[in-house]
Amino acid sequence: MARAKRPARLPVVLTRHEVARVLERMEGAHGLMARLLYGTGMRLMECVRLRVKDVDLERGEILARDGKEARTG
Repeated sequence: MARAKRPARLPVVLTRHEVARVLERMEGAHGLMARLLYGTGMRLMECVRLRVKDVDLERGEILARDGKEARTG
């Protein structure tokens, strides 16, 4: 019987406090993008392609265009 292999290294996961400290130091467009990526789970290119008209503050919605699902198939 073969033994189970151990992973080479454990993944690094930041705590919520550590993430908050990183995000509070980021400013401008990069800070906004980092907060959107972290808070929404949006992919990087979805965030880069985001336009003002894709954000609906009244409904609390963000429309992500050309996401991963649009390219698979």
